Amino acid sequence: MMAELTSKAWIDEHLTDLSEWQQDAFRQFASMIADPAGSYPCIPGRHGFLTNNLRFGFTSDPRDEQAITEVSQLLRQYGESARETGKYASLVIFFKTPEELLRSYDIEDYEDLFWSVLSRVSAKDDTPWPEGISTDTSHHTWEFCYDGQPYFAFCGTPAHTVRKSRFSPYFLIAFQPRFVFEDINDTTPFGRNIKKLIRQKLSEYDGVPAHPSLKWYGQADNQEWKQYFLRDDESAPSTCPYTFMKNKFKDLSLRFHK
Repeated sequence: MMAELTSKAWIDEHLTDLSEWQQDAFRQFASMIADPAGSYPCIPGRHGFLTNNLRFGFTSDPRDEQAITEVSQLLRQYGESARETGKYASLVIFFKTPEELLRSYDIEDYEDLFWSVLSRVSAKDDTPWPEGISTDTSHHTWEFCYDGQPYFAFCGTPAHTVRKSRFSPYFLIAFQPRFVFEDINDTTPFGRNIKKLIRQKLSEYDGVPAHPSLKWYGQADNQEWKQYFLRDDESAPSTCPYTFMKNKFKDLSLRFHK
């Protein structure tokens, strides 16, 4: 069965058609991003949710190959329609998160899982990398791409306790299309103002300073991959796990086919 994109408007009308865990995942996400006090720090994300710009998908246990197929299907569908969904577009994917993961996984386990998902999804993509976006993760223009579309990937986990902005009761990956940031960057007054406001709200929401890895796409010292998964402390991997894991899966595939 193919994974299907849904919208907030559709879910609001058909919530009881979803399974129990899917209903719970959506309700908790909605209460977080659209809290009445407006404290959630990602202003574009909150606005996108309230104006039905976001799209949602529900997938299997992230360790399973079925989930990778489902994420690939959702990204392919989404890439074809993202620009039609609105200026503040994002694809939010909730993964079924078994009790076993909730009990035994810490932040580093979820970090490995996140990069494993991206790497395995990439292995299913046969579309050429978009022009103008480096394939070198250490370059400031690198961005995760699927089916020719560049995305900022954001991971939320049940293990985050300090950075509440990265907490999610279900393992979650949100994919923001690159076009969302066309006006939200350091080159425009609007971008600089919203950056300042988001950083302020982020510090208030988390109760700790923003992670030092947070920078703007395109800055010479920016490494986009470091922002995809933020740990509760201020540390970050020294090398990009995506490169390592992508090569590892490529090696495994070559050995398998020999």
